[in-house]
Amino acid sequence: MNEKPDEKEGQRDQGLSTATLAGRGEATESTQVPVVATPAITDEQAAPLLTTNEANDLRSRWDSIQAGFVDEPRRSVEQADNLVAEAMKRLAETFADERAKLEGQWDRGDNVSTEDLRLALRRYRSFFNRLLSV
Repeated sequence: MNEKPDEKEGQRDQGLSTATLAGRGEATESTQVPVVATPAITDEQAAPLLTTNEANDLRSRWDSIQAGFVDEPRRSVEQADNLVAEAMKRLAETFADERAKLEGQWDRGDNVSTEDLRLALRRYRSFFNRLLSV
């Protein structure tokens, strides 16, 4: 029963996927790495995670929430929490959609090229690095 904290943590998240976060699937015991196919990215850090319209809508809504802070600070914080949760859900949906496309190709017996998988892994790495940036 002398389990290391790192081992326990890794076991807890083993079945977590973007599809699960997006509410589109169940957590599984699978250890497959989720992947997405994307067009070539010339500047990995600049790869947009949302469409321009989605990003603009979220920014506009944020500006409105921030402007309302003076009159209703508590309500603004609640709205900010909701907006951040919505943005996170949308990001999970985006990755889950891309993963589903790849899985669809695999289910039909189509070969997914190593290049598609490499690009998918780059997109995940870019997103992961943004999450950890200070």
